[in-house]
Amino acid sequence: MLNKQLIKIGENAVKAANLLSLLKEKTKNKVLKDFLIFIKKEKNKIINANKVDIEKAKKNKISENLINRLLINEKKINSIIHSVQEVIKFKDPTHKIVSKWKRPNGLIINKYTVPIGVIGVIYEARPNVTADVATLCFKSGNAVILRGGSEALMTNKVISELFIKALKKNKIDENCVQLIKNTDRKLVDYLLSKMDKYINVIIPRGGKNLVKKVLEMSSVPIIGHLEGLCHVYIDKYANLEMAKKITLNAKMRNTSICGAAETLLVHKSCIKTHLKPILQLLSISGCEIIGDAIVKKNFKNSIIAKEQDWKTEYLDSKISVKVVNNIEEAIKHINKYGTKHTESIITENKKNAKLFLTNVDSSIVLHNASTQFADGGEFGFGAEVGISTNKLHPRGPVGLEQLTTYKYIIEGNGQIRA
Repeated sequence: MLNKQLIKIGENAVKAANLLSLLKEKTKNKVLKDFLIFIKKEKNKIINANKVDIEKAKKNKISENLINRLLINEKKINSIIHSVQEVIKFKDPTHKIVSKWKRPNGLIINKYTVPIGVIGVIYEARPNVTADVATLCFKSGNAVILRGGSEALMTNKVISELFIKALKKNKIDENCVQLIKNTDRKLVDYLLSKMDKYINVIIPRGGKNLVKKVLEMSSVPIIGHLEGLCHVYIDKYANLEMAKKITLNAKMRNTSICGAAETLLVHKSCIKTHLKPILQLLSISGCEIIGDAIVKKNFKNSIIAKEQDWKTEYLDSKISVKVVNNIEEAIKHINKYGTKHTESIITENKKNAKLFLTNVDSSIVLHNASTQFADGGEFGFGAEVGISTNKLHPRGPVGLEQLTTYKYIIEGNGQIRA
């Protein structure tokens, strides 16, 4: 019975996607504007539903960082509203000729953007994902099947219902956005392994266990990342005040996001000047320091790191710290232990910055800026479906344009191939 329900959802999504690909930008924006109106009108309904989810999560003894992700308050709703407003401003990324050329035989070749089709998103905790994903998928011409975590079910239901209300108001197929309300985990298994006839791409957003399961089971192409093991490297030419400010923000602004720094690498020349002030600042801010032998020697309020610490995404007020001999060792460490997510170098030396930015094999690399900028909104994308560490399309924050693909439209006048 459950499988039949999913197949029906898949069939409905394919039909909706075919119709959605024909919609004009003006119509899409009208739906999004109505969605905004409904969010503003039903703000209290969203918050009250979220209170039910929070209470249940606490009873089930869900970790504090997951509860932080789950929370929807006035500030978060304003953030959702801002994201939708930003997406409305963007041009429709579909049905655009991105390049065009003429062959010697007279054929005219057009590279033309089109929606991907049907996108499945499996996510945990964050109910704002429901609004972000529905908005981005709809504007980019994709139907979406949402499977949020059971911990956010009530909030996800209210938000998705508001989007469907906006679709109905504009006489557009409500199956453009479908939320799977059944929390049976067997549905996820079937969604991943048996729905490739209906779903073009799966995007997982959640913890390591969820993403690992998706990677192992999915018969559908995947966009996403396993972990966000992000690094900050303090170069020998780093400005101390900048290094302190950026490191504190990269680690402690929000410890539960995938862009939070998990490892700090410090050049050996900075041991006497930079190491202790930075670690003191982190420590008094509530961060536990887990360092190598040199760190322990110079900062007593730390514990010795084990090999596993260099591989750990804490998502908590903890950071592993290592002293390196040079920038090459820092790059080597990041490429060995990192997860190709986000890394930052703090330096006033342009040559070293270029070396780091060029040779670190991650989807996002920064110079003199916090790793917490690893976010579609901060990139100017309005919102994101997630961060991709894939080498193939797309890479980095996945926003509106990244939810399109392309095809070639070729114009001839009777040519045949010899």
